Amino acid sequence: MASSGRGPFSIHVVVVVLVLLQLLAAGAPVVSASAANNTLRPGEELPKYRRIRAHLKRLNRPSLKTIQSPDGDLIDCVPSHLQPAFDHPMLKGSKPLDPPERPKGHKAGVPTDDNIQLWRTSGETCPEGTVPIRRTKEEDILRASPARRFGRKPVSRTRRDSEGSGHEHAVGYVAGDQYYGAKASLNVWAPRVASSSEFSLSQIWVISGSFGSDLNTIEAGWQVSPQLYGDSSPRFFTYWTTDAYQATGCYNLLCSGFVQTSNRIAVGAAISPTSRYNGVQFDISLLIWKDPKHGNWWLEFGSGVLVGYWPSSLFSHLAGQATMVQFGGEIFNTHASGFHSSTQMGSGHYAQEGFGRAAYFRNLQVVDWDNSLIPAANLKVLADHPNCYDVQARLNTAWGNYFYFGGPGRSIRCP
Repeated sequence: MASSGRGPFSIHVVVVVLVLLQLLAAGAPVVSASAANNTLRPGEELPKYRRIRAHLKRLNRPSLKTIQSPDGDLIDCVPSHLQPAFDHPMLKGSKPLDPPERPKGHKAGVPTDDNIQLWRTSGETCPEGTVPIRRTKEEDILRASPARRFGRKPVSRTRRDSEGSGHEHAVGYVAGDQYYGAKASLNVWAPRVASSSEFSLSQIWVISGSFGSDLNTIEAGWQVSPQLYGDSSPRFFTYWTTDAYQATGCYNLLCSGFVQTSNRIAVGAAISPTSRYNGVQFDISLLIWKDPKHGNWWLEFGSGVLVGYWPSSLFSHLAGQATMVQFGGEIFNTHASGFHSSTQMGSGHYAQEGFGRAAYFRNLQVVDWDNSLIPAANLKVLADHPNCYDVQARLNTAWGNYFYFGGPGRSIRCP
């Protein structure tokens, strides 16, 4: 920012005014003054603005229809062949594939998605042949730190070697075999996130490679991330990487890669309703599996709704199979106050509180070499900061392998 003294400050004001006049003359929308003051330095205003506008143009595609969500989101109905996925060099000229067969043992119900996401509450949906994409706004990119990593997770976030990275987990996992997918049901909460640069999530990880620079992951679940979305609502999300979150992959459709096929689910849109403490529990089912015919990894959300797929050509290790499947919660702790974060995981309550009070994953299954869903045997659990967030595994006939997890973050137990 400007140094003390009237000269530099006056020059900075002149620069900002000239830039704003140029933008207004061009008929372009202007970034708010508060956002500019917090983000841009003298001499950087116009170049950074141009980079942001170019990025928005890449992300926001021509649409046939736009739906206004009650939470302020704009959902654009984009022709399927124009979605960001097909900008990827390996996917150029492609079209979305037809759905594959579900794994054996999958009990597919009638696809229902009504009242799962806020944007659908009006009854509107996108036309056939289009996909609903949450529109990215200037302020979304300006919140990212740094802006060039917009849409990506902070690096060094693997479960192993997570000590000191800021990423904290309470998870159940299976390893030591070959896995071709995973399925589970998880309840949805709206945990409190203490800082805009922190997040809290609940998800499935499908993992291959070492926990180094060649890590491949496919991820899906719900998350609260004020920095990414600008609010505190739990949102359905996807993620992928082929290099341990360094330069490849992204959330949702914020880069080329994931191919969406559904016109009824918007990746990145808010989930509604959510679970209530000592009240009604609302959970969602997620299924990720590898199509034996073409090798792509497909995603099903809710009761039978196919969202889309990650092409196998995106990956190195996951072009074959996974070597680990992980279920559970994660938070990002910035230690902003010098203490542990008070960001909640799950419901914000510890695992021992059980049903109606703690977050859970139930009916944990994996997909084997024969494209069959089987129970997730030899499930192990791990909480890397158990005084802050813990996990307890259980087993019964109705829920199969399941576990409770979560916690409040900073507390008497977690100073």
